[in-house]
Amino acid sequence: MMTTLNSAKWVAICPSDRLAHQTIVCVRLEAVDLLLVRDGDRIFACERACPHEQADLGLGRVNDGRLFCPRHLASFDLHDGNVSAGWPSRPLRRYAVGIRDGQIWIDAEAVKSAVT
Repeated sequence: MMTTLNSAKWVAICPSDRLAHQTIVCVRLEAVDLLLVRDGDRIFACERACPHEQADLGLGRVNDGRLFCPRHLASFDLHDGNVSAGWPSRPLRRYAVGIRDGQIWIDAEAVKSAVT
């Protein structure tokens, strides 16, 4: 997923211990609201607003590799972003993450390019 965290495109977004007891952590990179999501020992980063109805996915829940929207209970696959069957929605935007020196790092270049 990551080649190197030393590249200028990677930024530390959050201490990794924040996800030790929380499944979902809301963060902001510049003007973009994001989620860090822990599912078992995997960490994912994605957009915070549901692509279907713009609900706050930070209020959702995680189960078996899926992030569930709190408004309409559709779910998004954390691995590929695809929405559960029957919902008219684009996939959830996801971003590469890594952990180093007790910090969660995110590909800031990918976040910026997704919103421009």
